[in-house]
Amino acid sequence: MTHPILTISSVTKYFGSTPKDRMMALDHIDLEIKEGEFFVLVGPSGCGKSTLLRIISGLDTPSQGAITLREDVSHKDMSFVFQNFALMPWLTVSENIEIGLIGKGIEQSERKKIIQRELKTFGLEKFAHAHPHNLSGGMQQRVGIARAFATDPSILFMDEPFSELDSFTAEELRRELLSIWHERKTTIIMVTHIIEEAVQLADRIAVVTSRPGKIEKIFSDTLDRPRDKRSPAFFALEDEVLNQIH
Repeated sequence: MTHPILTISSVTKYFGSTPKDRMMALDHIDLEIKEGEFFVLVGPSGCGKSTLLRIISGLDTPSQGAITLREDVSHKDMSFVFQNFALMPWLTVSENIEIGLIGKGIEQSERKKIIQRELKTFGLEKFAHAHPHNLSGGMQQRVGIARAFATDPSILFMDEPFSELDSFTAEELRRELLSIWHERKTTIIMVTHIIEEAVQLADRIAVVTSRPGKIEKIFSDTLDRPRDKRSPAFFALEDEVLNQIH
């Protein structure tokens, strides 16, 4: 049996500096994430989805509990795609993609090859020397995703990556993301508030309850890929997840 790439054990998170104002955000979360799967967290606004994602990725720490990585994986093997793009405005598209590669100590000649690969993959070749303020929101998020994939992460975290985009651009990027995920076999853990998006993308969908967040149910999404969003089976699973949240 293959060991999970990441295990979440009884993770609990409190906010507040004193017992009087302490608030429980997450309540004993237990999860196992399989290598190569697309795992999506959904739930009502304020339930702690993004907090949990930040804890799993190491950007935040739990008050109790633990995150255990498989022995061949470390935090250096992770990347994060943020909701608000999080690009460095003074750097060009190529330089933004390069940031993580520099952090991993990759030599300049190899960095150039990787940057060219990602520019081509994400249709950014004509914008290599542009700065973020010259790009649309969709193009900026392409850069953010390209930067995340450039380091060949074992685990990619995505926090509502398409919520700031118009529906047409978001759908285009979802299709591209699925194509790259299928090709590179990256483990993806994503937060979304859009149930249709979760059903379209996920292998498994975890429903998080209202605060304090708990994992209420995990749905296995076994619909054939590419998924037909107008099929009765798609609508049925979407309704089932939505009803669980309600």
